[in-house]
Amino acid sequence: MKKISLIIATACSMAAFGQKVSDYKYISLPSKFTTFKEDFGLAELLTKTLRGKNYTVIPADKLQWPSEAKDNPCSVAEADIINDSGFLRNKVLVQFKDCNDKVITSVKGASNIKDYKEGYQDALKQTYVSISPASPVAQAQQPVRVQEPVATVSEIPSGTNTVTADTGAVKFSNGKTDFQKIQIDNSQFILVGADSSSPFATFKATTKNDTFRVKLQNGSATMGYYENGNIVIEMPQANGEYTREIFLKK
Repeated sequence: MKKISLIIATACSMAAFGQKVSDYKYISLPSKFTTFKEDFGLAELLTKTLRGKNYTVIPADKLQWPSEAKDNPCSVAEADIINDSGFLRNKVLVQFKDCNDKVITSVKGASNIKDYKEGYQDALKQTYVSISPASPVAQAQQPVRVQEPVATVSEIPSGTNTVTADTGAVKFSNGKTDFQKIQIDNSQFILVGADSSSPFATFKATTKNDTFRVKLQNGSATMGYYENGNIVIEMPQANGEYTREIFLKK
């Protein structure tokens, strides 16, 4: 009975989205799943499963994409594995998004195995039955939605009270540059440099409190979190390692 309920719940959650991941030929995987400190072999497992279901798995780096995907980025779905663990169970959420960052398919898996590596892998395996084999359809070359530039002080009309205006701006500094934190909505905010009109970093909430998926200005994906009221970003380095960059609240 529990299995039947789980299948029905999964089917309902997938039916809520207009598009399906099976509509896509290409699936891109990030270099790192930002809600996990370690990979735990999850990327290899997911890649093997997707290829077994006739998807073409490609890296997040668009320079390494095949010509067909480069010509139409909207023919690529982005996969992510999110750590959704509770106190007693290891849980994962596998999400697939379109080129406009809209979730098209979301599947949950859980395991009672306490060991992190075995538990996360077992939870991921529970999602496989709900991922349909690829049956690609033509994807329109839709323009990718881009974050609108944030108005700088010089762009605010004269007479506007910038102190009381609802910008939600808070100042931070990494010791070299001052930034404004601007809340976009309840689930995301951006850091904008004092001399820039485009975001230095875009933060999106995860299922863990005060932990965020971060997209940097150069397109790199990483993670960030609050620490003692400050913002910390794990900055990717050329050698594949990460360094902590702290933005102190002013």
